[in-house]
Amino acid sequence: MQAVNHYENFPVASWLCPAHLRAPIVAIYHFARTADDIADEGEASPEDRLKALAQLGQDLRHSLESPNYLSPQWPQIFINLRQQILTFKLPVQLLLDLLDAFTQDVAFTRDARRYADRAELLDYCRRSANPIGRLLLHLYGVTDKASLAQSDAVCSALQLINCWQDLSLDLPRGRHYLPIGADLAEEVTFARALMNQGADLVHALPGRGGWELRLVVQGGLRILDKIERCNTRLQRPKLQGADYALMLWRSLWMTQSRP
Repeated sequence: MQAVNHYENFPVASWLCPAHLRAPIVAIYHFARTADDIADEGEASPEDRLKALAQLGQDLRHSLESPNYLSPQWPQIFINLRQQILTFKLPVQLLLDLLDAFTQDVAFTRDARRYADRAELLDYCRRSANPIGRLLLHLYGVTDKASLAQSDAVCSALQLINCWQDLSLDLPRGRHYLPIGADLAEEVTFARALMNQGADLVHALPGRGGWELRLVVQGGLRILDKIERCNTRLQRPKLQGADYALMLWRSLWMTQSRP
């Protein structure tokens, strides 16, 4: 598939990330981005997209079962990912959960299906976003239940924020992430509450990782501010220089509430 340029409102493996974790984070990101592009980009039919996602999953399994297996379509992705999985003992099921969510994206779009309610949408977030947070916590060695729950809250909130900011892009593609009968203002309020519910996680991550997460949390909250002020069915909000300065200021004042 042709490479696609992506605009990101949220930092990925930035300079704040500890150097020794950049390789596994980049490997995870490239795998997830490839799957997302298969589901989203280009002119492929739904059937071809589903076949490609299934092949991506098979290549993941084969690369772990056989050290000599070389993916014919995505060799560089799996050479690096396999090494990082083995080095850091990454939970492979979380990567498969991502593929399951992208497969659902394709099927829902093909069938013009909408989410029945918030609970169904959150189940999608559980597979499309929460695995990323749990993989990152695994890399940091943070495994307690409270932190995992807070990570899920932050990641689900980020996924919802991405949905609400991308209405102008998703609706013309036949993608409907607003549940049937939902009010956008109420959903934005819910996403903000969910983000705040998990924000204390920043104090569980050591050093620069905690500061990275502070900026992610504040970036999500700032996008929500912008969604409340514009019609995202017509345009996608973007963070500007002044927004980043405000995010940094707010990050500095996030309170310490863990012992």
